[in-house]
Amino acid sequence: MCELLNRIWSRPRREWTRVVRKELPALAAGIVGELRDGIPGVSTRIEGIDDEVVRQRVESALLAALGYREPSVSRQDEVNPRQQDAHGGGSLPTLKAIPSQRLATGPEHARRELFAALTSDTRISETALAELAGAARWPLPASVRAIALASPGETQQLAAVLDDALAGLVNGQPCLLVPTPDPEARTTLEGSLRGRFAAVGHPVPPRDTASSLRWAVRLLNLTPTRSGPDARAVFVDDHLSTLMLLQDEPLAQALAARWLRPLADLTPRQSERLEVTLLAWLEGGGAPEAAKALSVHPQTVRYRMRQLEKLFGAGLRDPRTRFELEMALRSRRLMAQVRRQHSRVTRRARVVTAEFRPPLGAGRMARINGL
Repeated sequence: MCELLNRIWSRPRREWTRVVRKELPALAAGIVGELRDGIPGVSTRIEGIDDEVVRQRVESALLAALGYREPSVSRQDEVNPRQQDAHGGGSLPTLKAIPSQRLATGPEHARRELFAALTSDTRISETALAELAGAARWPLPASVRAIALASPGETQQLAAVLDDALAGLVNGQPCLLVPTPDPEARTTLEGSLRGRFAAVGHPVPPRDTASSLRWAVRLLNLTPTRSGPDARAVFVDDHLSTLMLLQDEPLAQALAARWLRPLADLTPRQSERLEVTLLAWLEGGGAPEAAKALSVHPQTVRYRMRQLEKLFGAGLRDPRTRFELEMALRSRRLMAQVRRQHSRVTRRARVVTAEFRPPLGAGRMARINGL
């Protein structure tokens, strides 16, 4: 907890709210741990309630404190203020963010069960899905998009903005499930996600939600992280061929090794030049088109193609071989791009870490008004 507060304190004051929002899940989890382990009276009251339920309510209360949502609490959510602490004196603070068992088994509990059923790889019957949706008061849409979020702290905020969105974690990945009446419409989602880095899955029937989420997470991991005004959502719809080619990188590497073996004995520079030329020729359909794409003279392309014909032989005239070669070249180019992008991100992270000098001593605790 002290480490978290020190991270917040080290930033300029105007950035505290943004940093706190990003750290909300960890902060809420720490508060829940303190409640369970450090205050016996409270731990007794919340015994039997799932930690995730308590954490979500604490996070919701923190969002309200930061001004991102209106607090909504019933008297049944309150811990008895007359409960005495372990020392027998004084009263415990009222914890309005902690739900009772009655609330935990109501529509909110049903929504969590529905979220788990939709994101599970285990298929569920239409009847069971309809029953869960009815208990959750969530009308089953014709199609759903899964959104994988880079920042856990924005999950509940976005769920409140996007109508009828289901929020939750899948293997530690924060995500939303958004009803999609019109699979072609993206304007509303793009507007809601503006300034946030996220990956939006392809629209699928509710029973295939796990597929939409799986590819959204994959795209999120392949895309370099962006923050600030340049942050934007990326859509699986726009990267289907890339995801297909890179769904199994060892297999993509095997494909490239199998079909590009004639280039193996060349120097790296020669191999790269011929690979770029061959891919441009395959994509463009001829030397003039390839020359235009590469900004070189057509004769240069023809000269390189004669070299490639000596290496690949008559295979360049076979449609299946050309198809396999184009796939191999595209996958190798995509893998190289991903490596370069992640390398740049890693270098930037190292520079930021090296330049960061916390102003507080190791044994000193930050004290922040209001926290």
